[in-house]
Amino acid sequence: MADRIADPWGARTPYGPGEQWPVRVDEHVEAPHADRWVQSASLLHSNGDAMDIAVADGRIVGVRGRAADRVNRGRLDPKDLYGWQANASPDRLTRPLVRQEGRLVETDWDTAMGRIVARSRELLEGPGGWGHFGFYTSGQLFLEEYYALGVIGKAGIGTPHMDGNTRLCTATAAAALKANFGTDGQPGSYADVDHCDALALWGHNVAETQTVLWMRMLDRRRGPNPPALLAVDPRTTPVAREADVHLAVRAGTNLALVNGLLRELIHRGWYDEAYVGAHTLGFEELERTVDAYPLDRVAGICDVKAADVARAAELLGTSERLFSTVLQGFYQSNQATAAACGVNDIHLIRGMIGRPGAGVLQMNGQPTAENTREAGADGDLPGFRNWDNAEHIRELAELWNVDGTTIPHWAPPTHAMQIWRYAEQGSIKLLWISATNPAVSLPDLARIRRILAQENLFVVVQDLYLTETAELADVVLPGATWGEKLGTFTNADRTVHLSEKAVEPPGEARADLEIFLDYARRMDFRDRDGALLIPWTGPEEVFEAWKKCSAGRPCDYTGITYGKLRGGSGIQWPCTEDAPEGTERLYTDATFPTDPDYCETYGHDLNTGAEFTESDYRAKQPGGRAFLHITDYRPSPEVPDEDYPLLLTTGRTVYHFHTRTKTARAPQLDAAAPDVWVELHPEDAARLDIAEGDLVGIASRRGGIEARARITGIRPGVVFVPFHYGYFDVSPGDRTPRAANELTLTAWDPVSKQPLFKVAAVRVARMD
Repeated sequence: MADRIADPWGARTPYGPGEQWPVRVDEHVEAPHADRWVQSASLLHSNGDAMDIAVADGRIVGVRGRAADRVNRGRLDPKDLYGWQANASPDRLTRPLVRQEGRLVETDWDTAMGRIVARSRELLEGPGGWGHFGFYTSGQLFLEEYYALGVIGKAGIGTPHMDGNTRLCTATAAAALKANFGTDGQPGSYADVDHCDALALWGHNVAETQTVLWMRMLDRRRGPNPPALLAVDPRTTPVAREADVHLAVRAGTNLALVNGLLRELIHRGWYDEAYVGAHTLGFEELERTVDAYPLDRVAGICDVKAADVARAAELLGTSERLFSTVLQGFYQSNQATAAACGVNDIHLIRGMIGRPGAGVLQMNGQPTAENTREAGADGDLPGFRNWDNAEHIRELAELWNVDGTTIPHWAPPTHAMQIWRYAEQGSIKLLWISATNPAVSLPDLARIRRILAQENLFVVVQDLYLTETAELADVVLPGATWGEKLGTFTNADRTVHLSEKAVEPPGEARADLEIFLDYARRMDFRDRDGALLIPWTGPEEVFEAWKKCSAGRPCDYTGITYGKLRGGSGIQWPCTEDAPEGTERLYTDATFPTDPDYCETYGHDLNTGAEFTESDYRAKQPGGRAFLHITDYRPSPEVPDEDYPLLLTTGRTVYHFHTRTKTARAPQLDAAAPDVWVELHPEDAARLDIAEGDLVGIASRRGGIEARARITGIRPGVVFVPFHYGYFDVSPGDRTPRAANELTLTAWDPVSKQPLFKVAAVRVARMD
């Protein structure tokens, strides 16, 4: 196999339109032989690459891709190939820790759980009750763990304060899908790459974030009749270098670009008038709004050439099968939901939904971000139910056999940024953080550290290592991870995979599901008949319970079993007895789940985030039609000025995932990108007297960091810093700021509530 650090995408296997993507099996094993191979899939990105885990002498020794799987046809990305080594890192947590006299000390499970339960009961029995609990989780647990946690929080405690770091990466995906189509759920399929004649990647550096999907796109591009490629990104990424049209827009101006493209499509007649009339609502208002965005105005706002915007519109408008993907360049930027809805609008007015090669994926960043939204461990109700629909609440109350007033639905669920605000104000007094590291990943980190260190906040952290966040906890619970536990997880195109247990976790570490079920037993949560609210003892029981919850909803799992998931390929939802192989694409009949009795939301104002009422929604009489949503462009809440003249954008590298909690513990991945850097345009670097490799300081109104300079093809006036880097792998006592989120601002999209990581104003200077 080729050096997959030097060449992350490996050898090409070209193919043509309508052909099946050829098999290419990638493998990395660090042992002479494997005693056995155990089925799983990737847990370090959202692509869902199916793989087998090699086990020898009771330990993981490597991985290989699964040739039969619909997602990857045997391919693995660098994080898949090498990331498993983190499981055996010598600094794994193996026993619980509790804070004693100001420091964390090892203890037993009874003591650790006893402290959590005692504090929980004290808060529940006191004034304020459920209002004092906050749960902040991840996009890296299993479906079964999210569902158990969702029932604990929403039916056991009754708190609306449940969300996760998926709020930071894909909340906008959910918001845009709900807004246009009525419910969450990706309309398209990875197989659309096999059929499309045009690819549009909107703020999506797929080459580094979903590497195997990029391999599929490259293989189509190297085959006969390749699809045209549009990239929207301020950086010259591998995707931008491959693109036929690259729009390096000024950060924060995505909506102006989309408005201009919509106007051009309409003015040039590149839209399906019959489809729009029969299957959408809102075209007249959309047409009026975008008419104010001619090419010259868009070029001025976005700082790109009008001719390039026209070329992009032609690529979009003349294609017969357009496939789009959207990710953080849109989701973490100004007017995120409105811009993402605009991409959906492009597909709707062109009728590019529900056909092979014609679809859109509002992508996820994390491997199980889809599951958090389905199962209700974040700011959603399980099964994509509508918190404002009384019948949906009644269904859940009947399913869980609890009083409907227990399930929080009197206001919108509390989003993550508000959870942290409540903790800061002191109303949330117990914050349980699972499998995530907010002391590196949230914006304005100095503020986050202050919140975590508050004496009146009881912090529980459930993780594999003593992270920057765990260092500030009152109780630390050692978790088991991928390969050490059993469960399912669903990728960005709705493909469900089973991950089997291959080895035992180290020491006393426990699966997250086991921890949640233990907490539920100790809290003795009961239903309204006095029976145990949560009677499950293992993951398959929870999965079967989840299937009942999903029945009849968009994410219907009732046709999926552990048995069907063993061997062969993953299965897409919805999957029922009537569709036992799963569903490749949604909305093939152009009927959308916008019925008022079925939809997941009654909608929001794109500018303010204000919730629309049920009566407002019913008055629209959607009748199975999709909604077209757009609004006017407004500048970002923070723009460059004399003191902070540059725009900061943050993002990822192919070699790391999130805060490097796992990937920094894989030698090949760590060596490939061991330290933070900052990218500058040559003109900016020359003006600031900065050369390649210089140590520079980057400062915003909130803090500063140090990093080595890279002079790249990023657009002038913009600097890029990868957000992965924290403190844990620096020499003891070294707290030199390296985290990009020391710089980012506490501001968020009004609809999705996703933070705006891409639009901070900064200054840069060479350090003496």
